[in-house]
Amino acid sequence: MNRGGQLVLLAIVSVCALISFAWPFFSSSEADEFIAPLVAMTMLPALLVIASLALDRSIANGTTVAMLGVLAAVGTVLRVLGTGFGGFELVFTVVILSAAAFGIRFGFLLGLTTMVVSSLVWGGLGPWTAFQAFALGWVGAGAGLVSKIWVARGGVRPTWRRLVLLAVYGIGASYAFGALMNLWFWPIAVGGNTDISFVAGAPTLENLRRFVGYTLVTSTLTWDTVRAVTTVVGILLTGGIVLRALSRAATQRSTLPPGGGRQTRRSTVLDEVAVPPTTPRPRARA
Repeated sequence: MNRGGQLVLLAIVSVCALISFAWPFFSSSEADEFIAPLVAMTMLPALLVIASLALDRSIANGTTVAMLGVLAAVGTVLRVLGTGFGGFELVFTVVILSAAAFGIRFGFLLGLTTMVVSSLVWGGLGPWTAFQAFALGWVGAGAGLVSKIWVARGGVRPTWRRLVLLAVYGIGASYAFGALMNLWFWPIAVGGNTDISFVAGAPTLENLRRFVGYTLVTSTLTWDTVRAVTTVVGILLTGGIVLRALSRAATQRSTLPPGGGRQTRRSTVLDEVAVPPTTPRPRARA
């Protein structure tokens, strides 16, 4: 599958995943309150597998695979170290800067891989893992898209304007990530007798109003704001050096000769070919 086909498939999978996130807004009866979450939790892991298989050829280059592994390891360490500090997630800085250098597909895979591996390391696997993986994957893909638009407009070098643009994106991504993660937990988080409770079968706008209230009360002013601040500080402080190094690695990857950068040389061993036996010349008679 070529690059365009991979991006189209990624978009289709993302739309399906987003519908799985937003099921509370489309529930039409109380029965959906029990069926829809089970469908979403079953479908999202399958969509993750589809997206991973569709994008695996985009990292067929050895250099890209190595960079994905190294950056995922760095992101995993930062996420594990930040566990227990509400909203303090430096992993967003790693994902955003890496995606800005390597592109949309790499950013999605890095976010997905980092979230799954870090959950395995610190024992945080659960029904929420697929939601987290997609959400962080979208953060990476969005950063790659923002950087692509920036480069298309002539901004190639990692100037301060590019860093400010990525920092602004990081703010929006931090709050969007928090809202997406609230969606999967909101229907079961509070009882049914509050103004921010999920009401199965209620009109979409009514549940949307309740969800906005729930998000503002539970995470926007706390976890999400801390995440946004740490992301902005991380990008502005380290973005110049990190983005230059990653962009240099990405440029080397894109200019590798055929064969993944492996140079070949002519063999010095003679081919084994059939050589007809030579008969000795008859000696001239004296």
